[in-house]
Amino acid sequence: MPMPKKTSAAVFLDRDGTINEEVGYLDRLDKLRLLPGAGEAVQLINRSGMKVVVITNQSGIGRGLFDEVFVGAVHAEMSRMLGEAGAVIDGFYFCPHHPTEGIGGYRRSCSCRKPAPGLLLRAASELAIDLSRSYMIGDMAKDVEAGQRAGAKGILVRTGYGKDMEAGSSAPDHIASDILDAVRWILGQGKTR
Repeated sequence: MPMPKKTSAAVFLDRDGTINEEVGYLDRLDKLRLLPGAGEAVQLINRSGMKVVVITNQSGIGRGLFDEVFVGAVHAEMSRMLGEAGAVIDGFYFCPHHPTEGIGGYRRSCSCRKPAPGLLLRAASELAIDLSRSYMIGDMAKDVEAGQRAGAKGILVRTGYGKDMEAGSSAPDHIASDILDAVRWILGQGKTR
């Protein structure tokens, strides 16, 4: 009889406005700046035994502003920058689509664009994540909703668009000042494994 897959909890992170500064479309590497406390927050998650997964809508691809290779370069640079703080991202997942503004095959409704939970569900399957013990942190109501629709708890941070954001249709499980505050709240919940 095969052994069941071991699953771990995870903290899913929105990218722009949560880990790094919100700059509109991040279309040049020199625009990438980590928010204060981001490295420490990711490192704390790493130490807890939870996985760290970035979940991001990147409709700039679909709009023709940059391509998937560039998004990969951004994620590689982000990994390098976080690595300097001893922090590691376990996976990057992005949606390149937009339902009305996309070009060619990128113009479509999909199950991966937040607030749809598709990217979280895919990451959970590929990385053996228990969504019921996991969290989604983001600066927009659609981040909270995507996490909750996937079965995780949703946390709204007051950075990026979250400075002026109301919870929307999905009330967050917690509202934090920034990513570090959110992670400290998560770790205080005693759900680290």
